[in-house]
Amino acid sequence: MFFDYADSGAWTEGTYKANEADFAAIKLRQRVLVDMTNRSLQSTMIGETVSMPVALAPTGLTGMQHADGEILAAQAAEAFGVPFTLSTMSICSIEDVAAHTTKPFWFQLYVMKDRTFVASLISRAKAAGCSALVLTLDLQILGQRHKDIRNGLSAPPKFTPKHVWQVATRPFWAWEMTQTKRHSFGNIVGHAKGVGDLSSLSSWTAEQFDPRLSWSDVAWIKEQWGGKLILKGIMDPEDARRAADTGADAIIVSNHGGRQLDGAPSSISVLPEIVQAVGDSIEVHLDGGIRSGQDVMKALCLGAKGTYIGRPFLYGLGAYGKRGVTMALDIIRKELDITMALCGKRDIREAGPDLLHHRLPVVEAEPARPSQ
Repeated sequence: MFFDYADSGAWTEGTYKANEADFAAIKLRQRVLVDMTNRSLQSTMIGETVSMPVALAPTGLTGMQHADGEILAAQAAEAFGVPFTLSTMSICSIEDVAAHTTKPFWFQLYVMKDRTFVASLISRAKAAGCSALVLTLDLQILGQRHKDIRNGLSAPPKFTPKHVWQVATRPFWAWEMTQTKRHSFGNIVGHAKGVGDLSSLSSWTAEQFDPRLSWSDVAWIKEQWGGKLILKGIMDPEDARRAADTGADAIIVSNHGGRQLDGAPSSISVLPEIVQAVGDSIEVHLDGGIRSGQDVMKALCLGAKGTYIGRPFLYGLGAYGKRGVTMALDIIRKELDITMALCGKRDIREAGPDLLHHRLPVVEAEPARPSQ
């Protein structure tokens, strides 16, 4: 059930699949006889130096893919020199991650009806030294995900004989889960009013996600936070312009990994028009569909200043823990480095539309005239 939670999209999964497929249609220019020495992937995201323009996206239930998953992923990201974003719906709490890392991480916020609890989350992120707040805008109503329904995913989990069998056939996962005390939503249980255990969490979350979230709330959150703010879930040029007007530091072009509005376009397909809409008024990032270093390069060429990976690092985490997250990042780094070199560049900050191959439009031949 936890693997399917990560490896699924909403409804028909059309948008989830398009997020990946639409990258394949973008072609790169191959350049030759250029100096490929002394290459650099170092860049910045919201003013922070990164070893490559890739961040770990906020993902819920990460600590159920592997015991202490958020802590391990944060440690891997820190060692690699890329940002880690902790989800509100994480298993390990803000304080857990802060206690096991040495550099600031980012915190992703969901807005609840209980504004006192929201303010508390923001204060806890401040106290933990988080260097950016990522406000998610597109999950006030939960998209329907058929795999989760079929698997009976719930909080607390309702284990059926099938689930018992699955756990029994994964002894290493089960053993590691018995060795950690972190099995709940660490940012919520024991912190939100009336939520003392998992049994009370399910009804609380169903009632608390606030469908009235508006642009005025963004202003309130910005004031409460007072630091760098990133708005996640922008898919429309009009929304992008409004986001830029809030004074936020960046927007993330994202359809929530295809897990919300099925039938929406892929993130990469709307990136160019959003970049054009906001110009230099706000930094633009991209989330959704990135599965390789080449995908990162294509997003950068289309105007993104940073990218995010969710499923790729979760697969690595589930397979090998902290080492698996490092492996996933290293795969992307190597692919990005080689792709940049073969496109004729040595510095990732020079990636732009000139590295894309633009096919000439196909001109259909006129039908032959009938003989006289």
